[in-house]
Amino acid sequence: MLSSKVGHSLDPIAFKLYRFLFRGRNIRPNAITLAGFLFALIASACIASGRLLLAGILLLFSGILDVLDGAVARNTNTVSPFGGFFDSVLDRYSDLFVMLGILLFFLRIHDSFFVMLAGATSVGVAAIPYARARAEAEGISCKNGLMERPERLILLVLGLCFGVLPIVVVILAVLTHVTVVQRVLFVRGAMKNPGFDKKS
Repeated sequence: MLSSKVGHSLDPIAFKLYRFLFRGRNIRPNAITLAGFLFALIASACIASGRLLLAGILLLFSGILDVLDGAVARNTNTVSPFGGFFDSVLDRYSDLFVMLGILLFFLRIHDSFFVMLAGATSVGVAAIPYARARAEAEGISCKNGLMERPERLILLVLGLCFGVLPIVVVILAVLTHVTVVQRVLFVRGAMKNPGFDKKS
C-alpha cells in the first residue's frame, strides 16, 4: 500500500542521505542491498536471543538501506535487471530470517501459541510476494494489499523497539493472509476482464 502510493517520490531524500552517509564514496547499489540483508540477518539473531530493542534498531537500518539501494541505482543510472532480481531475493531471505528469529524467540520463552502464530505469519509473508510474482508472470501488475513489505517492516520495528512484539505478530498473522486474499481476488477480477490476454 505504501509502495504504490509513495513510489519513488522519496528518491531525492534517499539519495541525499546516501551522499551524507558515504561521503562521496562510490558504493554500488548491490553492495547496499547486501549490507541491508546482513543487518536483517543480525537483527534476526538478536531477536532469537531476546535482544529486541537492538534488533529493532538493526532492522530499521536494514529498511533504510533497502530504500537507499533503489534510489542510488536510479540516480546513478546503474539500474539493472540483475540488481532488481538480487534485491528481491535478498528481501525474501531477510523477511523470512526475521520471522525465524521471532519464532525462535517465542520458542525460547516457551510460548507455544505465539510459536504457531509466528509460523502462520511466515507463511503469509512468503505468500504475498509469490502471489505478486505469479500475477506478473501472467502479465498483471499486482501491488495491492494492506500489508506489503514497508508496512510489515514498520510494524516489526515498532513492535521490537516498544516491547509490543506479540501484538504486532497477531496483526501480521491476520493481515498478511488478508493481503494474499486481496491479491487473489484482484487477479481473479483482472483475468475476468474482457481485455485480459490469456496465455496459451
